[in-house]
Amino acid sequence: MKAWLHKAAQALGGLLFVALFLVFVVQITARFVFNQPLAWSDEAAVILYVWIILWAAATMVPQREHVAFDLVWNGASARWRRVLQVLGNALIGGLALVALPASWDYVRFMAREGTPVLGVPLMVVYLPFIVLLLAMVLRSLGQIAQALRGPGEDESEAPAP
Repeated sequence: MKAWLHKAAQALGGLLFVALFLVFVVQITARFVFNQPLAWSDEAAVILYVWIILWAAATMVPQREHVAFDLVWNGASARWRRVLQVLGNALIGGLALVALPASWDYVRFMAREGTPVLGVPLMVVYLPFIVLLLAMVLRSLGQIAQALRGPGEDESEAPAP
């Protein structure tokens, strides 16, 4: 099930990227070939870009690929790495959890506003931010559970956030 969800997340990310590329090609063609810039293509590109960045950060980019401050991590023993992993993930996951209700209220509130050209509700535009916060909470819980279980197959896992 987990592998299927990962493949589905990657497929959606890929489709979003293809859509952005196609919108970009249409935009360039309209502007430079037909000398008729299209307002909708600019807006669609921005919306797709926001979705791609937030969706990828939430579902596609592995923990070890995220930017991390690892100066202390690299000098710590295996035991202290587990402590740092728990503390770092508790901080990041806790902050994301605390931010979730207010963020959801704001994103839901933005449903009444639409984008200027396409009229896409801003709730739809910013919904991946909620997915990102949820992913941060779930990843943090998973990393905490892994640290509490003890050393795994590879002790050189990514540093705590």
